[in-house]
Amino acid sequence: MKLSRFVLSSLAVLMLAGCASDGKDEVQIEESAEVLYSRAAKAMDEGDYRDASMDFEEVERQHPYSQWATRAQLMAAYAYYKNQNYDEAIMALDRFIELHPGSDDIDYAHYLKALCYYEQITDVARDQEMTRQAMAALEALIRRFPDSKYTRDATLKYDLTNDHLAGKEMEIGRYYLNRGHVNASLNRFKTVVEDYQTTSHVAEALHRLVEAYLTLGLTQEATKVAAVLGYNYPGSEWYKRSYDLLDDQQRAEIISDRGIVDRTIDSIFKPD
Repeated sequence: MKLSRFVLSSLAVLMLAGCASDGKDEVQIEESAEVLYSRAAKAMDEGDYRDASMDFEEVERQHPYSQWATRAQLMAAYAYYKNQNYDEAIMALDRFIELHPGSDDIDYAHYLKALCYYEQITDVARDQEMTRQAMAALEALIRRFPDSKYTRDATLKYDLTNDHLAGKEMEIGRYYLNRGHVNASLNRFKTVVEDYQTTSHVAEALHRLVEAYLTLGLTQEATKVAAVLGYNYPGSEWYKRSYDLLDDQQRAEIISDRGIVDRTIDSIFKPD
């Protein structure tokens, strides 16, 4: 009898606790798409990006077939982006791109996705996977939407990202060269010269090749690269440094029009 009373008492307590808990839970009230969207837009204007993203997503959840839903999907991604919740923004954008490939805003969705990667690019001392993802996203926008109003800025950012990757190669190359791993450094500097010719690092990469070749005793190769450096960057400080490393015979050869005829950068990679 005592056990039965205890069980009944316990059940009563649990039921009361459940009722109390239910009373505290928020009841989700369905609101019109216009109300939800307006509230989300107001939160955006006030810089409350967290609430904005929640309300924009609620537009789609409650009114998936309304005229507001598609726009709300993109605005939710933008709110995530503004709040620096880049992973959530990218997922939302991928979903938008998949569901609405013919949208008038599809180029903007690609641009915003690229920005999510671009703004996470770290300094050259760290892993550059995010940089490569940014480049891929920017390249996709430039290739697919050449006439988009976002392509000009994407092209500028693509060039800056490309320069960033070249800087990473240079950092590794200098690291190897300073520690005596000359052959490993050569590969890095050659990569910059061959694959990143439009970046700001090419002149230094050529100079480092001169240094590396001279360290290995490969004077002919060093002279050839110095000639290419002088032809393409005649006023560069890097050319002056390379010139100072050469002996009189090498200097005379790179100044003369005879001997080394082809002074284009591509000539470095041609077999003799």
